[in-house]
Amino acid sequence: MITRKSLVLATATILGSAAAITLAQTSAKPVLRSAVFNWDGFNAQPTKTGSRRQCFDAPTATLERLECHVTTLNPGEAPHAGHHHPEEEVIIVKAGALEAVQNGQTNLVEAGGIIFEASNEPHSLRTPGTDQAVYYVLKVYPHDLPKAGSH
Repeated sequence: MITRKSLVLATATILGSAAAITLAQTSAKPVLRSAVFNWDGFNAQPTKTGSRRQCFDAPTATLERLECHVTTLNPGEAPHAGHHHPEEEVIIVKAGALEAVQNGQTNLVEAGGIIFEASNEPHSLRTPGTDQAVYYVLKVYPHDLPKAGSH
């Protein structure tokens, strides 16, 4: 037999669950819609190796997350040690040059060049020579991307 206490407890549980789901959905970032992002809108944040400008970082209609930033890397610097991660990256060199190491092979990539970093493959970047490098990084996170295995 259902008691009044059981009914109140069940109702409270259902309402609490619904509130938690609603809160989770409303606190998530909105889906990125068609937009224009101008260079002047990117605020440069200093780093120990140069600077970073965040462009956008949000879910899209087909991706869990799409992130883009611009890195300015000082001569002879690397943004971080060699690593790997489950998301894929496209790096577009805007100015200067980069040494791209992928799976132990080093390539020189100059302004206008594009680097693709495949999922979970080791890679690193470094600025050779005496000029800064400026490059866009686009990171793609599909909905079914495994979370383990980064760095």
